[in-house]
Amino acid sequence: MEDSADLRDRCRMGLVTNLLNPKAAIMYLALIPQFVDQNAGCVVAQGFQLGTVQIAVSLTVNAGIIVAAGSIAVFLRRRPSWMRWQRWATGTLLGAVGVKLALDAPTPATAG
Repeated sequence: MEDSADLRDRCRMGLVTNLLNPKAAIMYLALIPQFVDQNAGCVVAQGFQLGTVQIAVSLTVNAGIIVAAGSIAVFLRRRPSWMRWQRWATGTLLGAVGVKLALDAPTPATAG
């Protein structure tokens, strides 16, 4: 089991990484204004409300993914044969995607 200091450091690193990620700010600046109604009251309050709803939904979805991933990890750790099958299936699917991409590669454009 991880000690609490290591877990705390990992959580802090993840938080800082997400807070410094410009993609989130760009997404909010690009999407939220589309859903703000200038006739419905304070535009800034509407923006914060929409942002809060989006964050709540994201937290709920991510929490569900974390719980599911933890349960799957415990299941796979207890059953090594399932882990081998999962690795084989994943490798096969990734290889198939690679072959498909190689075969479907577009032909280069020619000048003329």
